[in-house]
Amino acid sequence: MTLIATWNVNSIRTRIDHLKKWVGERNPDIILLQELKCQEETFPHEEVEDLGYTIALRGQKSYNGVAILSKSPLEDVVCGLPTYPEDEQARYIEALVDGIRVASVYVPNGQEVGSEKFAYKMKFLNALKEHGRALLRHNEPLVIGGDYNIAPFISDGHNPDTFTKDRILCSLQERETLRALYHEGFIDGFRLKHPALLPANQNLFSWWDYRAGSYGNNKGYRIDHLLCSPQAADILKDTGIDHDIRGEQKPSDHAPVWIDLER
Repeated sequence: MTLIATWNVNSIRTRIDHLKKWVGERNPDIILLQELKCQEETFPHEEVEDLGYTIALRGQKSYNGVAILSKSPLEDVVCGLPTYPEDEQARYIEALVDGIRVASVYVPNGQEVGSEKFAYKMKFLNALKEHGRALLRHNEPLVIGGDYNIAPFISDGHNPDTFTKDRILCSLQERETLRALYHEGFIDGFRLKHPALLPANQNLFSWWDYRAGSYGNNKGYRIDHLLCSPQAADILKDTGIDHDIRGEQKPSDHAPVWIDLER
């Protein structure tokens, strides 16, 4: 079995103790991290290596930053989207691990529908789709995991009304752009094992705002995804969200999402 997890840690140096605790409990083989908020030289290499992981990362001072942690050697590392070479933000990293190609992606938030940052989000997503299409042609197990900053379906948010408005994370334009990845052939690993239900029946979210007691009241959204190629989906055995860590002191606003592949 190969357990692959994605987690927006919202500052690796601030959450390093949370990472250690969670690794001790879940013991993932591959961890895809986003929003490191540090450069390569200030990443806590020694502490992560002591957990048994090899590291590939693309850092950025104070913002963004993505990494792949693996218990097996990392090969063919790609930093940045090849289809968006002019993008200077650290939002994508890819590697081959034991015959599985994995990528950690941090899609821009977009701030507000119609803004310049929203246009950047759409451009990034379209570039991700183009690169994803090329990767799918290899017909290999592939997982692109990360913080997509989009809740694709009504069942992925606590309030269905937000999906009828041009609200960031839930707008029709964002959801259609993400679903274009599904049309290329990617499969939402989590939804493969947890078919969509109304929020009142499920409440399986991965992000809760820091404001207004969102986590305590479970007012969240599922915006962190592990998108699988058909070859990866065929061997997917289990999946889940480790939401309890969101209740720790000074947590990330995201919870880890994981899938288990049978090898």
